[in-house]
Amino acid sequence: MGYENMTPIQAQAIPVVLQGRDVMGAAQTGTGKTAAFTLPLLQRMMKHENASTSPARHPVRALVLLPTRELADQVAEQVKLYAKYTNLRSMVVFGGMDMKPQTAELKKGVEVLVATPGRLLDHIEAKNCVLNQVEYVVLDEADRMLDIGFLPDLQRILSYLPKQRTTLLFSATFSTEIKRLAGSYLQDPVTIEVARSNATASTVEQHFYSVGDDDKRIVLKKILAERGLKQAFVFVNSKLGCARLARSLEREGLVTTALHGDKSQDERLKALEAFKSGAVDLLVCTDVAARGLDIKDVPAVFNFDIPFNAEDYVHRIGRTGRAGASGLAVSFVSPRDARLMGDLEKLLGKKLELEALELEADKRPAGRFNDGQRAWQAAEGGDERREPRDARESRPARDREVRSESRMDGRPSPASRPVRAPRAPADPLFDKPYEPSASGDTPPSWEASARATARTVSPNIKSRKKVPALFKSAPAPVVAEPVPAPVQQD
Repeated sequence: MGYENMTPIQAQAIPVVLQGRDVMGAAQTGTGKTAAFTLPLLQRMMKHENASTSPARHPVRALVLLPTRELADQVAEQVKLYAKYTNLRSMVVFGGMDMKPQTAELKKGVEVLVATPGRLLDHIEAKNCVLNQVEYVVLDEADRMLDIGFLPDLQRILSYLPKQRTTLLFSATFSTEIKRLAGSYLQDPVTIEVARSNATASTVEQHFYSVGDDDKRIVLKKILAERGLKQAFVFVNSKLGCARLARSLEREGLVTTALHGDKSQDERLKALEAFKSGAVDLLVCTDVAARGLDIKDVPAVFNFDIPFNAEDYVHRIGRTGRAGASGLAVSFVSPRDARLMGDLEKLLGKKLELEALELEADKRPAGRFNDGQRAWQAAEGGDERREPRDARESRPARDREVRSESRMDGRPSPASRPVRAPRAPADPLFDKPYEPSASGDTPPSWEASARATARTVSPNIKSRKKVPALFKSAPAPVVAEPVPAPVQQD
């Protein structure tokens, strides 16, 4: 793999995991957390290594749970590389793909199972995998796994596992609530923090620009051109905004692809592979790509939208400046982001300074109001919209009045033309005044037609057949009273 020296998190976590202790590890993104828990787990499982083809000899002994499909696929690739020269089997299961190939591979037996919670529960309910021999459980990006969205699925999965097990939690951010919740799943854990909690990498250059919503795209292109950036992540908050921004940048000549949750898994993997290979310059994505993705030599990350969750900022900018390299993180702050910026300052523990960025006036995108204003100015004064405001105000009022009264070609200007109100269409029903009927006793026409319809039956309508009711109570039989016999008299 080319590893020569251990990173700080690896140097502290590997000896503890080799002892079989529970670990809660916090380290900055891009510092090798995957190797910190995978290498010691594989080392401890070497005692179970065997070359048998029987699935019973290869039960699931290590379970690695991750929040996103792309991250699960990436970790599974790393595990296969680490275990290349052993007989330990590993595989990955995640949603968006056909379950049949995953089921066939699970039936063959696997020691290390990398999974997302939803698809793992599907396989558990389908009896495709048994987790009663699991010895090690790893929650990567643990703060997201213990979030309210994943917690119910996580609790169900843990109920299928043995009580005696080693649990490892790793993440770049840990809030106080998450630490308290994680403590309920660990037994006498060892806490490892190689940096201040929720800290960003020191190799990443961070800038916050005060930019309006309409100018963000212009500023993005300006910074890409000035710094000569070849590739970059562009993070937005919504799936719809992600797709719209990708299409807009594509129309402006930038090789762009979108990555968000509404895309199929095959499209997401293809977009990620194209970005890794360098075929795509900009990867416009939501927070589905914010965690754990390890793409080397990405020089910059743009926060087109400030994240709703402050912890996601740390994970977003962690996509650049990995493994000690330098990187650039640029965030666009609009006036409505004041509350989000306050949450971010509270998380990072420092004051964030907003920088101003000057834009050329002719390169500003024209909004609906600007277009309407220019059209109005063109109708009122012709080329007046092209003149500076100071020059227009300095002209004599008489010149402006003459210009508004007539045009150079002799025709009246649009402002001087009489405005005619549109004529309402004629309707005889509403134009005719109300006239009462001659006799007030005559019933309305609709009532007469209803009575006629009720009395007459069309010859095309067949009469209903009389069907005996099954549950109708039969009438009580009539019992004749006995007639008394005539009395004979002697």
